[in-house]
Amino acid sequence: YSGGLDTSVILKWLCEKGFDVIAFCADVGQHHEDFEAVKAKAVSCGALKCVVTDLRKEFVEHYVFEAVKCNAIYEARYLLGTSIARPVISKEMVRIAEEEGAMYVAHGATGKGNDQVRFEMCQQALAPKISTIAPWRDAEFIESFKGRKDLLAYCTKHGIPE
Repeated sequence: YSGGLDTSVILKWLCEKGFDVIAFCADVGQHHEDFEAVKAKAVSCGALKCVVTDLRKEFVEHYVFEAVKCNAIYEARYLLGTSIARPVISKEMVRIAEEEGAMYVAHGATGKGNDQVRFEMCQQALAPKISTIAPWRDAEFIESFKGRKDLLAYCTKHGIPE
């Protein structure tokens, strides 16, 4: 859970569908992130709680250093910081899900990139009995939210702060 538009709408939508939502936000070194505000927003959107985990040390030592050692650059110019963060985030998401006895995990990755695959393949490898909910591939969700305008209208209707 980032606290942004998409994940806030998804959180509320999951609650409306009858799920008890425990939000999770990973600190992988984002600058100027107010994690207390993220937690508060998640709860205000309907989450039972929001777990924020500091993954910076694990991310750097076990992912960033390894990427640097193998010169992990896409098309000779794009550093892969975001994509290499997905496995460490997924690992922690699965740990929390198992600790909480969850049967499902969800993510807010859109179909624009490979993040859906990164999150889901990691989750399935680590916990194949936990199912994934991917709202941006759910026909009802997509029909309800065709663009930013629909997401913002939903926020207004449900009192979700920006």
